[in-house]
Amino acid sequence: MPQRIECDLLGEHTVPADALYGVYTVRALENFPLARRPVHPALIHAYGAVKLACARTNRELGAWDEAKVAAVEGACREMMEGLLDAHIVVDALQGGAGTSTNMNVNEVLANRALQILGRPLGEYATISPLDDINRHQSTNDTYPTALRVAAIQQLHRLEQEVVALQEAFQAKEKQFAHVVKIGRTQLQDAVLTTLGREMGAYAEAFSRDRWRIYKCEERLRVVNLGGTAIGTGLGAPREYIFRVVEHLREITGLGLARAENLVEATQNADVFVEVSGILKACASNLLKVATDLRLLSSGPDGGFGEIRLPPRQAGSSIMPGKVNPVIPEAVSQAAIAVMAHDQAITQACSLGSLEFNAFLPLVADALLTSLDLLANACSILRRLCVEGLEADEARCRQHVESSTATVTALVETVGYEAAQDVARAAREQRKTIREIVLGRGLLSAAQFDALIAPEAVMRLGSTSPRPRGSSALEPP
Repeated sequence: MPQRIECDLLGEHTVPADALYGVYTVRALENFPLARRPVHPALIHAYGAVKLACARTNRELGAWDEAKVAAVEGACREMMEGLLDAHIVVDALQGGAGTSTNMNVNEVLANRALQILGRPLGEYATISPLDDINRHQSTNDTYPTALRVAAIQQLHRLEQEVVALQEAFQAKEKQFAHVVKIGRTQLQDAVLTTLGREMGAYAEAFSRDRWRIYKCEERLRVVNLGGTAIGTGLGAPREYIFRVVEHLREITGLGLARAENLVEATQNADVFVEVSGILKACASNLLKVATDLRLLSSGPDGGFGEIRLPPRQAGSSIMPGKVNPVIPEAVSQAAIAVMAHDQAITQACSLGSLEFNAFLPLVADALLTSLDLLANACSILRRLCVEGLEADEARCRQHVESSTATVTALVETVGYEAAQDVARAAREQRKTIREIVLGRGLLSAAQFDALIAPEAVMRLGSTSPRPRGSSALEPP
């Protein structure tokens, strides 16, 4: 393969002749064969926006001629649009606090700008990765800023998916409002409820997630761009520091603001722990709901079998006719992975030392991956499971009529002792609650049906208090 020679602090090194990256990237490829995958695309695109903001600010300060700045800004826009992703090749996990990513970005932007100008790759006397692309910058302010921008943009997508999932459950709440079923505590029959009410509870949980995710942007919008190495703005003109975040805000359309204390914002990464905790809460709800859907659809003949999930694929290579709840299973695994990423983020942010955190590449990889996992999990759960979910009304009715949980609905009418005796008799005689109640003349068929009707089950509390010793069948 044809090579070109580039030089850095450690000396000369060969670089593929047609590569947009340079010597620093080559050394990073040699040093960090860890995750064996490149940095997250969202971080690359956000980095393009950061570099574009820096380039526009430097243009205003008269740092470059118009031809050079036009080429650099064009390259930055291409990176923002994802056209240069294939050239950001450093490993997602790396030493150096993200310097390898920053330099890979600098080299690619410099060489792409050289191409735009019709100059040879590696002609850094014309456009330099360091003196031009990285002008008035450091990894320590550009990397955290790019991560915040990428995270906010990914949060917008996650919020949309959570809202869509919430609405899908709200639709099922209305669809199944009339389906009375057994409510369970500790996996044991407890009281009557409706399938619609269960679906509505899931929707409410995701409504909380949506609000928490929406508020995350407030935590991430404050950036340390302009602080350079440790937040003191070393090497950057005062005008640059004041203007660069304004340009980034215009480019991204996000409500970004420069940190009042750039030193503190450069030192600490606790905001990522806070955001990750909110993502973990969403993962917790996804895992709980996915588990419930698996339980409610279990069997279907030998389990609860109260709902039917859309069949997605044959379930077994040896058991004919078996269909597994593969979508809830996949969502559960994504949720567990997000919880694991939260632990990694917590530890990485805690290990920051003195003026900066060297472990932001792990934070970036874990946080952006978690955002992807949650958005994708919400999407497939909605599209491939919830929207096609069906109720087995006959099975729900069978459970209601045969379960001792039904006697709880009778307590206010026949009294606790009589209801308890009905439950005992149903077990001993292997009859339904309905059969025992009607057989003993405790209630008429119409009265029994009224007590377990959706309207009665959904009612909040009793319609009126019953004096002790009186029967609810007679007016008090």
